[in-house]
Amino acid sequence: MSVIVRDVTKKYRLRRKQFKTAVQGITFSIPDGEITGFVGPNGAGKSTTIKMLTGILTPDSGDISINGFRYPGDRRKILCKVGIVFGQKSVLCWDIPVLDTLKLFKDMYGVSDAVYKENMRLFTDILGLDEFIGQPPRLLSLGQRMKADLAASLLYNPDILFLDEPTIGIDVLSKERIRNFILAVNRERHTTVILTTHDVSDLEALCERMLIIDKGTLLYDGSLSSLKERYRTTNLEDIIKQIYLNGLSGDSRHPGTAGHPGAAGHPGAAGLSGEAGLSGEAGRSEQ
Repeated sequence: MSVIVRDVTKKYRLRRKQFKTAVQGITFSIPDGEITGFVGPNGAGKSTTIKMLTGILTPDSGDISINGFRYPGDRRKILCKVGIVFGQKSVLCWDIPVLDTLKLFKDMYGVSDAVYKENMRLFTDILGLDEFIGQPPRLLSLGQRMKADLAASLLYNPDILFLDEPTIGIDVLSKERIRNFILAVNRERHTTVILTTHDVSDLEALCERMLIIDKGTLLYDGSLSSLKERYRTTNLEDIIKQIYLNGLSGDSRHPGTAGHPGAAGHPGAAGLSGEAGLSGEAGRSEQ
């Protein structure tokens, strides 16, 4: 398993003796190579959970394992194996060219020259990085910055990629290109992807499995197809609205995950037509 979360709880102190529970005893696991959607209304606990998974926050109780490593002792090892893209916040240096940030990441993560050159070629072919690589992020459009953030997060070939609203505010064509890129990376590198989004079309295009959280509690952990069968409709947006308003239908809060195919077998995970694939000598760099 890439990610294992066991009975994790996180509370925030409001006042001296007042606390707010952001996440309450959630448990789930995500196998290698799966693309999993992680959704919930605003304030549900999504961001808190992702911040705990990426080491930004420490849980008050419970256990988190990332590729067999645990915080805080294995923090450095974990951060060398995960890539993170926040749609609202950039990892790029704001006032220097994108290329300089990528070179900085190369040195920070110890990426070999061969892997760096191969990845830069792929990012240019698939994301069109050469169109804006000489400009600082402050001059880029939102779509261009997101492509640059994706390149930075995948430069060192991470095993796990955390994506928080990667297509927010992006035009239709750029959104489709980013989705296809994510699928290609997942298929050819077997990268595990955890996606948080409010865009139902992202879930439909990328995910076969979905986690739904509300009020800090995990409501659903299962496949999109099972959820549609449960509600007897193919309209995922309507299903999610019903869950947000009325809770999950039925008595069981955790339907289970048995029989869910991995994202590596996603029917839409074919490489980009007419563009370079992700195979080649850019194997995972030794960290």
